Amino acid sequence: MDFPAGLKYTKDHEWIKVEGDIAYIGITEFAQRELGDIVYIDITSLGKEVAKDEVFGTVEAVKTVSDLFMPVTGTINEVNPALDKQPELVNSDPYGEGWMVKITLSDTSAVDALLTADSYKSLVGA
Repeated sequence: MDFPAGLKYTKDHEWIKVEGDIAYIGITEFAQRELGDIVYIDITSLGKEVAKDEVFGTVEAVKTVSDLFMPVTGTINEVNPALDKQPELVNSDPYGEGWMVKITLSDTSAVDALLTADSYKSLVGA
């Protein structure tokens, strides 16, 4: 399993990649393996500010539907348009083409409180 060091992670299995005050968010390789084949992503919070730990959408797999939790407070600027036609990108490339939302961070220092790759790796027992 892959745990890219340049990302931060949550206990709810989301990752965040920060570029200045913009960030990309998706689910981890561990999460997509647990879910199985992903068939649909539903994110209805485009243009809204979503607080840390609030649900910003759902991911639907063949066997289950799971909530997506915002790792930090931010405004959702973009939803990955590729996921409409290819939700399976989350399975094949969770840290790249399978990103879910692009946000503007409300407070960039909030990212410091998230898990490092090593901490997340320990959390999932890898």
